[in-house]
Amino acid sequence: MNNDEKMMQDRYAEEAKRLWGDTEAYQENERRMADYTQDDWDRLREGMDAIFDGFAKLNARGVTPDHEKPRLLVRKLQMFIDTHMYHCTDEILAGLGELYVSDKRFSENIDRHGEGTAAYVAACIKSYCADK
Repeated sequence: MNNDEKMMQDRYAEEAKRLWGDTEAYQENERRMADYTQDDWDRLREGMDAIFDGFAKLNARGVTPDHEKPRLLVRKLQMFIDTHMYHCTDEILAGLGELYVSDKRFSENIDRHGEGTAAYVAACIKSYCADK
């Protein structure tokens, strides 16, 4: 990671702490990730990339957000977050879906998997959570 990336990561960390620092999920995430090695971070990034690549492929094929395949992928995303970061409740998951489209930084990062992927993931999460 170069200096610019490190500065950006630090800025995002400060923002996250300001917004969610008093939540149980944030504190759990901090505890879990405190001892992460570079290999752990690489596996985390690769796992998230694989999930978003899956969404991008479904989106490119025109699979609707309410179809079983994206629903399974939403569940996989939720379980991945739950396993590696913090307990990802349906409420938190729904908030993440909204964040993926409301925050340009998230949208741009997710859309590098394919144009429109962030909006597709958000729609898939919304459909998934609406049926619970």
